[in-house]
Amino acid sequence: MKCVAVATVAFAALAEVAQAHYMFQYLTANGAKGSQYQNIRPVPNNSPVTSLSSNDLRCNVNGATGGSTTTVSVAAGSTVSFTADQAVYHQGPVSFYMSKAGTASTYDGSGDWFKIKEIGPTFTGGQAKWDLEATYSVTVPSQIPAGDYLLRIEQLGIHNPGSPPQFYISCAQVKVTGGGSGSPSPVTKIPGHVKATDPGYTANIYNNFNSYIVPGPKVATY
Repeated sequence: MKCVAVATVAFAALAEVAQAHYMFQYLTANGAKGSQYQNIRPVPNNSPVTSLSSNDLRCNVNGATGGSTTTVSVAAGSTVSFTADQAVYHQGPVSFYMSKAGTASTYDGSGDWFKIKEIGPTFTGGQAKWDLEATYSVTVPSQIPAGDYLLRIEQLGIHNPGSPPQFYISCAQVKVTGGGSGSPSPVTKIPGHVKATDPGYTANIYNNFNSYIVPGPKVATY
């Protein structure tokens, strides 16, 4: 009986872990880590977005506007970090995007987006190593104009070939200070930034996997 009970508890724990997908809930800006969903639009559940045509790809489910989400001022050229409720455990790339807003809290993300950083795997001896962390950091480009922006993190889980890849997304609301007069290029729309034909979207990480291109546009230049 004891063995059965232990097995049952272990199975329940594994099932709970399987359902507990990670969510990016914390933003560190100006050297200070905010409270849960401070300056980040709340993610209502831990289910990933899987449709390439859904507006939920912008800022996750129900993320069309900021509602009561606050906006934090950050200097151009400074570092901002997103932290999840647990470490990322699905293999796949991480990308950061920004989109200029009139007012961050009311902006729906329907305008142009530009990629400011991407993190793919490294390959050593034919083996891929993914950067699986709880916290990912990015530098706000020093060249972009001052103003309100959405700052978006995207982790794409490609761990299950044959099933739709999984997007784990959060958007922070930031007011960039300083900055310059740069014009980011290329720009894209979301949805539309990732195509079903992108090799990094359809990659099979378990079969002859020795190179990788992060899906979506190239990192912007100014």
